[in-house]
Amino acid sequence: MARGLNPRLGPSPRRGRRAAWFALVLGVIGVHGCVTDSVVDSLATVDADAAMPARMEVAYVREMTLGAPPPTASPAAPPAAPVAATTPARKPKAPKPASAPEPMPDMVPAVAEAASAAAPEPVVAAVAATASSAASSAIAAAAPASAASAAGPAFEWPASTRMTYLLTGNYRGAVSGSAQVEWVRVGSHYQVHVDFIVGPSFAPLITQRSTSDGEITAQGLAPRRYDQDIRFLTKARPRQTVLFDAGQVILANGEVYPAMPGLQDTASQFVQLTYLFSTRPELLKVGGRVDIPLALPKKVDTWVYDVVEEETLATPFGPVQGIHLKPRNERTPGTLAVEMWFAPQLRYFPARVRFEQDADNYVDLMISKPPDLEK
Repeated sequence: MARGLNPRLGPSPRRGRRAAWFALVLGVIGVHGCVTDSVVDSLATVDADAAMPARMEVAYVREMTLGAPPPTASPAAPPAAPVAATTPARKPKAPKPASAPEPMPDMVPAVAEAASAAAPEPVVAAVAATASSAASSAIAAAAPASAASAAGPAFEWPASTRMTYLLTGNYRGAVSGSAQVEWVRVGSHYQVHVDFIVGPSFAPLITQRSTSDGEITAQGLAPRRYDQDIRFLTKARPRQTVLFDAGQVILANGEVYPAMPGLQDTASQFVQLTYLFSTRPELLKVGGRVDIPLALPKKVDTWVYDVVEEETLATPFGPVQGIHLKPRNERTPGTLAVEMWFAPQLRYFPARVRFEQDADNYVDLMISKPPDLEK
C-alpha cells in the first residue's frame, strides 16, 4: 500500500507524527505565537464572527536592492490621509476564570490520534515550559525614544513590502515548506500578513495565516485587531481573534488586560522591530537587549532578547549581514527556542528565523529572494 495520505485510512503514522510536531511548532511561531496549552474550541469566546477587515491588495513592481543601513532616523508623525480604524464596535467581555488545560490531543481534531500516539514527550514538555517561563516574566513597556531625543531625519515607513522565505528543517527526516511576511500600508492604515505552509503547496500538511490590522502612529504600530487561522490537513481550527480597544486588549479567550505602551501582536512585531531598529539602531549593539511587549491569543507578556552577534547569512541571492537575537528565557530540556536575524541591508527586516527544540529537531526560515516592493 502506498505510504502517505490515504482518502480512507487518513494520514500515515509517519506523516501524522510530523503534522503533530509542526502543530506544536506553529503554536509558538512569530516569537512564540500562541501557547498550545488548551482546547481552542472552548476558549474562543471573543466575537470573532464579525467580518475581518478586508485584505488590502497592492501590486509589487520591483525588488529591494541590498544597500547600506538607512541613516539613523527620528520617529515621525504618521503618514497623511489616515484611514478610519477597523476595530469592530463591541462591549468587552469580563475575564473568565482560568480552567485547567484539557488533553493535548483534543487541540487538533484532525491529527488527534496521531498526536496522542506519536508526539514525543520532550516536544509537549517544550510547550509547557515555554508557557511557564513566559507567565513568570515581568510585564514592562517598550516604548521607542521620542522624536526630541533622537537625532537624524524623520523616519520614513517602508512602502508595502513582501518577504518570501524557504522553510527547511528536520524531524525524523527532512521537512520543507515556505513562508511569507507581507507589510501593506495605505496612508496611516497598515496590515501585516504572515503565512506559513508546511509540506508541498499542492498538498500541505499545515497552513497558517495571521493578520494584524491597525494604524501607524508616532510611536510605531498600533494594532487594532489580530486574527489567526490554522488548518491541519483538511481540518481547520476555529479562528482566534485579539482586539485592541480603548486602552485594553481582549484576548481570544475573553480575558481583558490593560494595553501596555508599544504592545504588539505576533504578526505586527516583525515590522515594529524594523521601526525600532531604524529609529534606535543602538538597540542592535552586540551585548545589548531588546524588549517587546506582546499580546498573544491567550496571554500578555514582554519578551526579552539578547543581541548575541553579527553574522553573514548565505541566502540564495548572495551574502546578507544579519544581527542575531536570542531569547533570554531560561532554556530547559525540550523547550523550543526562537531566534531571529535582522538585516540592516534590508531595512532591518528579518532575514532568518529559527525554531529549535534541539540539534536534531528544528525549523529554519531563510529569506529566499530580495523583498518585493510596491514602488
